[in-house]
Amino acid sequence: MTTIKTIRLASVVTAINVLVASCFSIVGIIRPQYLVPAGYVPTQASLILAMYAAARTIPLALFALGAIYKQATSALLILGALAGAMQLLDAGIGLFEHDLGKCAGPLFIAVLQFFVVYLLHRSVRITPETKRE
Repeated sequence: MTTIKTIRLASVVTAINVLVASCFSIVGIIRPQYLVPAGYVPTQASLILAMYAAARTIPLALFALGAIYKQATSALLILGALAGAMQLLDAGIGLFEHDLGKCAGPLFIAVLQFFVVYLLHRSVRITPETKRE
């Protein structure tokens, strides 16, 4: 896969990842009943936790989208790895809750994110400019 295609793929996956994470945290603020388990009533505590989540995911999304716009490969590698790690931790939370949907979705996104970060890292590392004869 060419470096340009790899950058595009990593950009698309990272953008989807950070935007979905940001949307979940915003939904947690606006409509928390969509995210809490059935039977639970959203409280002030759930609002505060959603605000903490948004305080982390929204800046990550903005920086990742900025790196994508600027085509800053090294920043995309770092922010993509961070976004993948956050999804992996979200999968752990889903596992802790014994909720297959809250585990499988983030785990899939994390694996996909780490895969495209790996491809991007390999593509950048083995470009014609850096290959030794």
